[in-house]
Amino acid sequence: MPPLEERLERLVAALRELLATAGPEAGPFLRGWPRELVARPLIARSLPVVASLQGLSRFAAPETKALVEAIAAEAAELDWQQTYSSADFGQRFLDNYSWSEWIGERGAFVSESVACGVLLLGPDIEYPAHSHEAEELYLPLAGRAWWRSGEADWRLRSPGTWIHHPSWTSHAMRTAREPLLAAYLWRGGDLSAKSRIDG
Repeated sequence: MPPLEERLERLVAALRELLATAGPEAGPFLRGWPRELVARPLIARSLPVVASLQGLSRFAAPETKALVEAIAAEAAELDWQQTYSSADFGQRFLDNYSWSEWIGERGAFVSESVACGVLLLGPDIEYPAHSHEAEELYLPLAGRAWWRSGEADWRLRSPGTWIHHPSWTSHAMRTAREPLLAAYLWRGGDLSAKSRIDG
């Protein structure tokens, strides 16, 4: 089996390949992408929601399925983290929420211009409205979920559909029966800042 760093590089390369299909909004993220991947020491940490990755590829889009399967295969080696506490959204949310950063100020590879990784939400959970200075692109990889941006109504989004949030745009997500695995990309502002809770 290849070393972990090499396997993580493959995950990052697969995400970058998908980003290249995102249209004009992907340009600034691609320009800020690190020219060379410089690794930092990685501590493998898991959280309860990570179990949701097993079998999740059956809810993936054809173009994202291979990446979902690769993430599930590497899940035990990744650093799964949380930004919030139970005081923010309650313990049930924490039990069904995590993210793993691959590139960025907290990621497996160093970058001060772009952050990227994956968000994982369990079934039947709402990630309440929040916002942040960083501009954001999301790509749902597996699991249909409801998304809301700004003052718009909730909208059901399928895997493989890019979602753009300009700086300080309030947004929320809500899952139903399927967990949600979504790739995220941030650029601009403090790439390690905790999101502002809205409302």
